[in-house]
Amino acid sequence: MATGHRRLDIDEVGDVTIAKFIDKKILDEGNIQIIGNQLFGLVEDDGRKKIVLDFSNVEYLSSAALGKLITMDKKVKTAKGKLRLCSVRPDIYEVFAITKLNKLFDMKDTQEEALAGL
Repeated sequence: MATGHRRLDIDEVGDVTIAKFIDKKILDEGNIQIIGNQLFGLVEDDGRKKIVLDFSNVEYLSSAALGKLITMDKKVKTAKGKLRLCSVRPDIYEVFAITKLNKLFDMKDTQEEALAGL
């Protein structure tokens, strides 16, 4: 995959994979597709079990992007792994709260908290 298409910065801390979103706005259907494929690949191709999604750059997120996150959560659970979200801005957290997705996802304020005990 060409680096120009990367939508996630991948970092590893011990056995935990941190995927940090690069885009401020996750709206574009094509980008969401790429993000989904990159996320799913972590589980399906790389066999990663502990994943933290870092939203610190993200200012806007479409419902299609939420759909990818729900699918990701299912894939991680199927693989008996753990998924955590961190650094979600208040206005984006609102979207998770309205859709009750804050109950589905394990959400932490900071990356440090997300890494703790994972």
